Amino acid sequence: MLARMSVQGFGVDIGGSGIKGAVVDLSTGALAAQRFKLPTPQPSSPPAVASTVAQVVAHFGWQGPLGCAFPAVVRQGVARTAANIDPQWVGTNVQDVIGAATGLAVKAVNDADAAGVAEATWGAARGVRGLVVVVTLGTGIGTALLYDGVLVPNSELGHIELDGEDAERKASAAVREREGLSWEKWAKRLQRYFSALEFLLRPELIVVGGGVSRRADKFLPLLTLDTKIVPAQLQNEAGIVGAAYLASQSPPA
Repeated sequence: MLARMSVQGFGVDIGGSGIKGAVVDLSTGALAAQRFKLPTPQPSSPPAVASTVAQVVAHFGWQGPLGCAFPAVVRQGVARTAANIDPQWVGTNVQDVIGAATGLAVKAVNDADAAGVAEATWGAARGVRGLVVVVTLGTGIGTALLYDGVLVPNSELGHIELDGEDAERKASAAVREREGLSWEKWAKRLQRYFSALEFLLRPELIVVGGGVSRRADKFLPLLTLDTKIVPAQLQNEAGIVGAAYLASQSPPA
């Protein structure tokens, strides 16, 4: 029997605190090499972030399409919001700026959307029919909506209003660390958030990702929902994997 050939891609996940990237085996969704991470520059201006992405890419000597998971609404390659990154990005073509710094063809997508696509292709949402909500808990709260495995882009449901405040300002993983919340106290905030999502959307499944998903046993059992809620299988690598996959599927806009 012939062995299945590996097709590789490359993804970079730009976050509020770190920029990480890796070569991805697109036949399995696994990283083909250990990821490389650098701190997100402060301020996180377009030139500074693009330069850091170029350093991450150069670490691997990658030549080929580059998928970029970006913390904003991204439409036709242009950032339309900037919740956890410098506001100079609003109205900036992410693909052009990072492409100029790296010399590569870049496909930019919302970071939570990239994670959602990865989970639907290889992870916890694979094969699930109906509506799936993927929620990434990190510096902010990102969301991806998938219906029968098809992405509905740029949902941004981390910004729904809870008790008069933006939800991610009350319930993100960064808030838990900053305020020194116990898992139990944080879970009460998550309960409010996920209950609101459940009421609004009635999904078949909620998948929880981000770095904190590695400790899902500390908080998911404390939640009471009608909807099944599970940790992401690709955890904090989902953004890298999804970005690499999307860059391989369609050319930059």
